[in-house]
Amino acid sequence: MPDHPDLLIIYLHGFRSSPNSSKAQLTKDAIASLVEKGKSIQWYCPQLPPSPGEAIAMVKANIAAVKPKRISFIGSSLGGFYATHLAEQFPSARAVLLNPAVRAARELAPYVGQLTAYDSDEPFDWRAEYVEQLRLQQVEKITHPERYLLVAATGDELLDWHEMVDFYPNANHEVIEGSDHGITEYPLYLDRVVHFACYLD
Repeated sequence: MPDHPDLLIIYLHGFRSSPNSSKAQLTKDAIASLVEKGKSIQWYCPQLPPSPGEAIAMVKANIAAVKPKRISFIGSSLGGFYATHLAEQFPSARAVLLNPAVRAARELAPYVGQLTAYDSDEPFDWRAEYVEQLRLQQVEKITHPERYLLVAATGDELLDWHEMVDFYPNANHEVIEGSDHGITEYPLYLDRVVHFACYLD
């Protein structure tokens, strides 16, 4: 890995998801192909802990250690919420939001209790204190909307795409007719995501 890379790309997976998700893997492969062509890019896609506070601290610690010249966050669902929170703390960073949970505390409050991860069935506790941490991380209004790319599917069965569009006014919008929360058609939009995240636009 390059020391102090030109760009650090941080992919933040969704609730109950992991770095093994199809979107994360597709994006990782696309970034790897750019690195092979000589681009100074470092990829970071950690398994996020259930605690939102710990998740954000983990990402900030990585940024502090890597010391990149530029940062791009890519976040799916809850990861989109985290990406927004982080982008507002790093004002020069870019963020790509994939069907983001714009009001994560509200969306995830009903799930308090023991849950399992989607791809491993590993149990974990989703606690009321975690919901409170999400409330404290809530961004009310984004700044410099040109730094954001929203990819929203009108067929999202879990989150309201209208709310996503309203939350990111004047940002770059890619609204997909139909599709679903996981964005089955993600490969069709991967180039757009990578170009924006890698400052190739």
